[in-house]
Amino acid sequence: MVRVLIVDDQELIRESLKIVLSIHDDIHVVGVAGDGFEVLDILKREQIDVILMDIRMPRMDGVYCTKAVKEQYPLTKIIILTTFDDDDFVFSALRYGASGYLLKGVGMDELYQAILTVDNGGAMINPDIATKVFSMFSKMSQNNYSIQVDESCLGDISKPEWKVIQQVGFGLSNKEIAQKLFLSEGTVRNYLSSILSKLDLRDRTQLAIWAVQSGQTTKDFNDE
Repeated sequence: MVRVLIVDDQELIRESLKIVLSIHDDIHVVGVAGDGFEVLDILKREQIDVILMDIRMPRMDGVYCTKAVKEQYPLTKIIILTTFDDDDFVFSALRYGASGYLLKGVGMDELYQAILTVDNGGAMINPDIATKVFSMFSKMSQNNYSIQVDESCLGDISKPEWKVIQQVGFGLSNKEIAQKLFLSEGTVRNYLSSILSKLDLRDRTQLAIWAVQSGQTTKDFNDE
């Protein structure tokens, strides 16, 4: 029996997945959660084999929650579910230890098989995004790929810019960053342009990779 936790900020999706998966005799849906904090609370009380994890959620998103879960409960497997085909999300979630990455449009039979595959120690990546994932990690493996910046430039980054860098590392769009940090989208774009110039980075994907590699996504800039 595979013990599953469903995580999504939309109640309709949570409950629909629960109904569909509960049809299978070898799957037990232990519970549902609406954000990362609820996930961590449930894991304190319940043993979970596989988490179906939404990416974009309030309070604690799926990327950061994946990191927290794998650090505290390394045997728990995570399948990322998202409607977004996004390089930054793919990189961050898999880097933190997710075992699968599926688009929400996946068929229920495929989702069921993905749960069984991941529970048995395998990995499952939606074919629509598999090519770019394997290409990205192949490049990193072959070339010891990492993003380097001149550390002498870090002192030029302002506190608001550090907050934007962190959200880029989480994979958020300009609109989502603006909403989360109470800024206009134009201000976010200006910050990003300034950040890329200061760090001499080509684009936001490089910035996202550097943010994850250098640990910016785990810092609390509110207290600094």
